[in-house]
Amino acid sequence: MVRIIMHGCNGKMGQIISTICKEDDQVEIVAGIDVVDNKDNGYPVFSDIDACDVEADVIIDFSVSTVIDKLLDYSEAKKIPVVLCTTGLSPEQLNKMSKVSENVAVLKSANMSLGINTLMKLLKDAANVFAPAGFDIEIVEKHHNLKVDAPSGTALALADSINEARNNEYEYVYDRSQVRQKRGAKELGISAVRGGTIVGEHEVIFAGIDEVIEIKHTAYSKSVFAKGAVEAAKFLAGKPAGMYDMADVIG
Repeated sequence: MVRIIMHGCNGKMGQIISTICKEDDQVEIVAGIDVVDNKDNGYPVFSDIDACDVEADVIIDFSVSTVIDKLLDYSEAKKIPVVLCTTGLSPEQLNKMSKVSENVAVLKSANMSLGINTLMKLLKDAANVFAPAGFDIEIVEKHHNLKVDAPSGTALALADSINEARNNEYEYVYDRSQVRQKRGAKELGISAVRGGTIVGEHEVIFAGIDEVIEIKHTAYSKSVFAKGAVEAAKFLAGKPAGMYDMADVIG
């Protein structure tokens, strides 16, 4: 049984993870950390992480960037591995994360979905087949109308997977409206769609002569990210110090 501390337990993702863990006999949330204790979670909740004296094997974090420094200090001091899911970390925080990983296991990934990370793995193989054959590559991502950044970090991570497999030979193109010229052979187009309540959809298109291959991932709810975080926690528990990502989880 993997014992988990849920950091940000009363947020939306924390509650989804709590539900998933109740239905998984391989894990148990033994404590939660949150500034607001307004839920009946079935485990103790601490408003200050330093007050948490519950023994655990791993921490899952879905919180806010302002509390990450304290979380990393706690993880390092207690030698408890941490699955770090909070986004928007500063360069200083990312640097601190790297230093902490010298003493305890830390897992950070651009996207926690098992499907997306498996897709990234598949794209490397696909790129090495289709790119030499002259196929054009395009990525189209779709998200809800409240998302402020474009393209998504996941779309860029997918593009990076392709580019890494091809020795970074591709140039990313985000907008063709300002240039009237034919598509370059080494362009990788990335387009963003915003509308409605779309949780997340990413489609990678390999377009060749008289044939098109489309590889697509659709997230219907945020549960896919929560499930990935739980699987990451199972993987990380007991691991030696170092930096890990979801590629390590899926093998």
